[in-house]
Order: sequence, then C-alpha cells, then structure tokens
Amino acid sequence: MFARHVIAIVGALVLVAGCSPKAPQSSAATSSPTGAAPDDSGFTLVATGDLLIHPELTDQATADGGGKRDYDQILAGVRPAISSADLAICHLETPLAPAAGPFKGYPDFSAPPEIATAIADTGYDDCSTASNHTLDMGADGITRTLDTLDAVGIPHTGSARSAQEANTPLLLDVGGIKVGHVAYTFGFNGRKVPAGQPWLANTLDTDAVLAAARKARAAGAQIVVASLHWGTEYKQDATSEQQRIAKELLSDPAIDLIIGHHAHVVQPFEKINGKWVAYGLGNLIARHSEPRGTTEEGVIARFHFTRTGSSWTVDRAEYLPTLIDLGPPIRLRDLTTDHEADPARARQALARTDQIVLSRGAAAEGLTRPGQ
Repeated sequence: MFARHVIAIVGALVLVAGCSPKAPQSSAATSSPTGAAPDDSGFTLVATGDLLIHPELTDQATADGGGKRDYDQILAGVRPAISSADLAICHLETPLAPAAGPFKGYPDFSAPPEIATAIADTGYDDCSTASNHTLDMGADGITRTLDTLDAVGIPHTGSARSAQEANTPLLLDVGGIKVGHVAYTFGFNGRKVPAGQPWLANTLDTDAVLAAARKARAAGAQIVVASLHWGTEYKQDATSEQQRIAKELLSDPAIDLIIGHHAHVVQPFEKINGKWVAYGLGNLIARHSEPRGTTEEGVIARFHFTRTGSSWTVDRAEYLPTLIDLGPPIRLRDLTTDHEADPARARQALARTDQIVLSRGAAAEGLTRPGQ
C-alpha cells in the first residue's frame, strides 16, 4: 500500500498534505516534498459513479445507525475493492447540508454531512465535485461541502471556495507518482455561475479542461485524470458530443484517462489514441423514486498504470459491475465478489453491464471483468 500526499501548488507556495494510507492528514510546508521514490511497478486507480443521496438512503442510514446517520453499511459491499486500490476516486454529486439539516432530495439536493465520513471510511482518497447539482445550495453549499470533505481528509476538485483554490492544481502523490485530477460538468440545471464568482464550479469546455490539465502537468503531474459530468440521463449509449469531447481530449498528451458520470446508467468504455475513457459509470449509490433497473446498476472502473519509458500507460483495465440492492435493507453490492443479491437479478445486471460496457470494442483492447 502506497503512502499518499496531496500537493497543491499556487505560485511559489507549495502546500503538502501528508497522510498514512486512506487517512489523509493536512500539513503545510514551504518547499516541495521529497516523497517516496516512484514505484516502477506502477499503481492501481479505481473510480466510481454518481453518489446521489436521496432521502430513502438517509432513512436507511438512520436505521443502520440506530437513530444516528451511518452510511457505512450501505457502502460496505464495495469497500474491499475501493480500499485496496492505490488511488480511489469518488464522484460526490450533491452539496452537503449542515449537521442539523435541512436535508433535501430531488430536484435541489442537500445531503447529510455524514456521507463524507462514509466516503473516507470506504477508502476513497479524492472526490470530484463538479455536477449539475453543484449549485443547488449556492455558494454556501459549495463552501460547506468542501469544508466537510476537508474535515474528513478527502481532497477534492471541480468546485472551489476562492479564485486561488480554483487555480490550484490538485496533485495526488501515490507512492511518489504525482497524479493530477481535474473535474468539469456540462451545466447546473439552468443555474448560472455568479458573474462575480466564476471560479465556484467548473463548466465543461475542452479548452478549459486542457488548460487545467496542462497546469497540473506544469505543477509536476506525471498522469492527469479528467472527471467529466456529461451525457444524457438514462441513455446507455455515449452521445455524439461525449465521443467528440473524448477524442479531442485524448488526442492531447495532457490527458491520460477520462472518467464519466451523470447518466445514472452504465455507458461503454472505449480506448482512444491508446488511452481509456469510461463514458459513464452509472450510479454508485442512489434511490430513485422510480427505479428503472438500469439505474441500480453501476461499475467500478479499475486501471493499473505502469511506467513505459518516460511516460505512464495503462497496462491492465478492468470493470467491476455493481448493483444497488433495494432490499430492505438497501445495500450496494460488488457483483464480482458478493453473492447475497438475488441470483436472477445479479445475472440480469451482469449480462446487461457486459453488453453495454463492451459495446464499443473495449474487450478487443484488453478490458476484462474479474471472475469471468
């Protein structure tokens, strides 16, 4: 297991957040960290889909906690896959509320802050926060969300509390390998980023994504991952716009991997210019008022990066199908290891996920599902 550090660079100031694995602790220094020597054996990155806290999930968490909100049991099924990775990236779709609430679901979300604790407990190292719900609770909601993530030691990117924070590349030190992470969303459900605070949340534009990725490279990133909130809800095919953006970004050396969210259903994986895009990972956890079956299916994307000369490339790409078991109780299951789900439902989810994920030729490029 690699030790982790978060490195933030603004001008001549370098902020270093040193931590033991899976439990980041913040500290500051005025010089670059020496860090561990890069491990030439590489590292494993996992990423998951939309973390969308509907009121029914909070009811389940409250029951699990005996009156206190505890989301750990809901997410426990994926903890082995998440916590065993060298770098685990989540996508927090919704703003977080104060401890006393009020808590809200669709259309304007405001989720209990205890979900941040569960994110850390599950083993995530970093979260993207750019989504169509980022502005649901305004600037105060963004500040509260990022403050809450900071309090549990989870770095973040995609929204910001200040211009300085927005202009600071997020670099994650994974065993001496510096990984940059950028995050952008297609929009904010009709809301506009305030003119006086354009840095509050990142709007998807290929030039902006590439500029941020190049800034991360200049700050020392050896690998850059882009989290993109895009596509059409409930549409399992990648849209022509998603395909266009992926080709443009992956044709540039600044971007090494694209992780997609928003559709709430699984979308294909594809290799473009020797680099991977996971167009949509589906929901990590959600409880839609009208479950579609497809909205309860997701995937964990798992990529192993290795050094090839002076660059880093993916030498192993995998997908791990997941299923939200609506119970009761509501539980998230990793279908590659968990056999508690209804067998017929699990077979249906696996078959549909395999068909969609592999529909753009990913199997021929080496994408595999563990256990097949």
